[in-house]
Amino acid sequence: MPGKTATAATTIAEFAARLSEDLAKLDNELSEVDVLITQAKSEAGRHEARRSAGEEKLAALTSAVDATDRVDLATSLVTLTKRAALMETQVEVLEGKRRALARYRDAVAEYGDAVKGVDPTTALGLAGIGAPGDDVDIPMPGALSRVVLGAQEDLRREIARAMHDGPAQSLTNIVLQAQIVEHLVARDPASAAGEVRELVAMVQQTLDATKSFIFDVRPMVLDDLGLVPTLRRAARERGRRAGTPVDFDSMGQDRRLSVDLESGLFRMLDEALAAYLEAKPDRVVLRLDWSDRLEVHVSAERAVADRPRPATGEVPAEVGKDLPPALAAMMEQRRADEREAGAAAVRESIVALPDSTWREIRDRAASIGVNAELLADGGELRLLVDVPPLEPS
Repeated sequence: MPGKTATAATTIAEFAARLSEDLAKLDNELSEVDVLITQAKSEAGRHEARRSAGEEKLAALTSAVDATDRVDLATSLVTLTKRAALMETQVEVLEGKRRALARYRDAVAEYGDAVKGVDPTTALGLAGIGAPGDDVDIPMPGALSRVVLGAQEDLRREIARAMHDGPAQSLTNIVLQAQIVEHLVARDPASAAGEVRELVAMVQQTLDATKSFIFDVRPMVLDDLGLVPTLRRAARERGRRAGTPVDFDSMGQDRRLSVDLESGLFRMLDEALAAYLEAKPDRVVLRLDWSDRLEVHVSAERAVADRPRPATGEVPAEVGKDLPPALAAMMEQRRADEREAGAAAVRESIVALPDSTWREIRDRAASIGVNAELLADGGELRLLVDVPPLEPS
């Protein structure tokens, strides 16, 4: 049992450290949202003041005013009303996001306190229970049970927040735009045509965002077609959003895997793609090689700067002993500088997978029996998966 106890201690310690990191990130994000709320409120106040002034000016117009001027002022008022309403909506969205983040932050802090109170030697009921190899049904401690249940609620909360900030907010803007179109159709049909085009564009944009959101939550194509088509689409979409080419290639005869294995592999590779793309590399490469087992490589590349070249006519190093000591020392220093410049260029070319992403991938891989390795100083992720043999045709 000592080995199992050490594993429990390590796992709990890593989990506590990860919660502490998440808590710090949430505190920073809350501070950023506070700044955005202040700026949005100030901007909303300015737009509302301009809208009120325009409304008063329009109401004060007399019948003697030229009709063209009246239409221009009315159109300007509609635009100001739209902008003021959008800014008010933005303030509400940011305040809602802050409330959700605050609840999430408090929950993470609570989980961190719960984990700190767990004794690693008894967290899994290991102390004094059975002998190595015994099949013992060990109940989960109450503190860890609350953490697991809370994590499930956090996932639901995160999905709800993403829906609120994404598709739901877009639909709110569509309703507002539709009201503006309805108002203009009755008063100025010619101006309504442009607003209708904008409304159609907003609907299309919202539809695309909703499809992307559904794909990120759970890509249905994974269940229908399998891992390769899903990864191909994820690579294409993520590369398009980031503006970075993603080279995807699957070699050999691919095959369907178990649901858990396909889901786990997709999540790990999608997270790796997102993390590498966030570092703004020149290109990302995703390769799958199907043979007796599946081998997957994900790497990011950045162009290596030109290394300094030796000056023309430089004396070879082996004849340095025939040179004056001062000149030989100068040449050796130049060669050392060139070597260091080359090594620095190679270091700068490495796009490393963040530690937090690597921990997530490593833990997920261990849970589904996948061998995960991080190579090239973090610049390449390799997964090795045992797959079922091809059925004879």
